[in-house]
Amino acid sequence: MFDTSTLGSCAGREPYALNVLGNSMEPEFPAGTIVIIDPTPYCEHGNYVFIETGEEERWFRQFVVRDDKMYMLALHGDYPDIELTKGQFKILGVIVQSNIKRKIKHYNYHSSRCDA
Repeated sequence: MFDTSTLGSCAGREPYALNVLGNSMEPEFPAGTIVIIDPTPYCEHGNYVFIETGEEERWFRQFVVRDDKMYMLALHGDYPDIELTKGQFKILGVIVQSNIKRKIKHYNYHSSRCDA
């Protein structure tokens, strides 16, 4: 679990790494993948994000906007799309890099504000 209490400090603004658990983001991010997260509330359609919903329930998903609605999507087809309600979620960061068995991949994002 990631402690979000430092997000307001200088240290909390530094990128951090998390280990992917489970298969919900396969095939792009298989279990055991290390992802680097830029702790920002800014993202755009298609970005991979670390997101908080409800009472500190955290997810690694793809942020998607369809028909003026926001969703978080798992890449693996066995998991349902989850619609996001404005004001009911917080973007904790955007995935900017992955490391799968020493193969590094970078992900770009632009600083558009996710309408949380």
